[in-house]
Amino acid sequence: MKIKKAIMPVAGSGTRFLPATKAQPKEMLSVVDKPVIQYLVEEAVAAGIEEIIFVTGRGKRAIEDHFDVSFELEDTLEKKDKKELLKKVKEIVKLAKFSYVRQPKPLGDGHAILCARHLISKDEPVAVLFGDDLVDNKIPAIKQLMDVYEKYGDPVIALTRVPKEDVSKFGVVDPVKLSNRTYEIKKFVEKPKIKEAPSNLIAVGKYIITPEVFEKLEKSQNDGGEIRLANAFIRMLKNNQPIYGYEFKGIRYDCGDKFGFIQAIIQMGLKHPEVKNKLRKYLKNLKI
Repeated sequence: MKIKKAIMPVAGSGTRFLPATKAQPKEMLSVVDKPVIQYLVEEAVAAGIEEIIFVTGRGKRAIEDHFDVSFELEDTLEKKDKKELLKKVKEIVKLAKFSYVRQPKPLGDGHAILCARHLISKDEPVAVLFGDDLVDNKIPAIKQLMDVYEKYGDPVIALTRVPKEDVSKFGVVDPVKLSNRTYEIKKFVEKPKIKEAPSNLIAVGKYIITPEVFEKLEKSQNDGGEIRLANAFIRMLKNNQPIYGYEFKGIRYDCGDKFGFIQAIIQMGLKHPEVKNKLRKYLKNLKI
């Protein structure tokens, strides 16, 4: 079954970017001239996704406004004959079909995904993209995962390597290599101690999930506390249900981290036609 929908959980509070996120969603922080969330939407659309389902929370109205028509702005740009800017603004609305559901309480990433369950058919696979990870590559990272799903028909997790000393910050997989970048996952460990980590391959916030994952998430509601996507994967693996991982091609920027966010701005700026030459010259002349 072709993947045509993507869930984007964007209900997080963004405390690591305070005070910038006091009055705006972290996903709306700008990388050059586009908010982070627009890069993710464009990634999904370039992969063939037709519908984006945002799982929002309190204070996230700016995301809805960004992907909606702004009559006043369009009228102003038209009167000032700013045709290129007007074109860019209008294109945002036409990127995909947008839906919005609310996560009433911050009960975990798995709970956020479950909030969109009623918009997904019972037998339908769906892409999931979290709002922190930008991947710069000609072939969208989520499309690379979709290709693996089409081959195996089971959940797929985006993977990347980190230094061994950093593994305790992430979900880490125990992989069995199937091909150059494709793995069958035998174990999933959430934030292990360095000595107990099965590898240095970590899960990044991009997934293809299937109805079986939703079933495990629904059962997790009886656990008490937060509902975590990682726990759904762990339960599936214990039941010998297959999960695959793909070490995606491309450069990843962790926009949930201040340094990663600055890296993204610099690298995207070096590609931007308006500022790339000035930025390159500025960086060369820096005295560090």
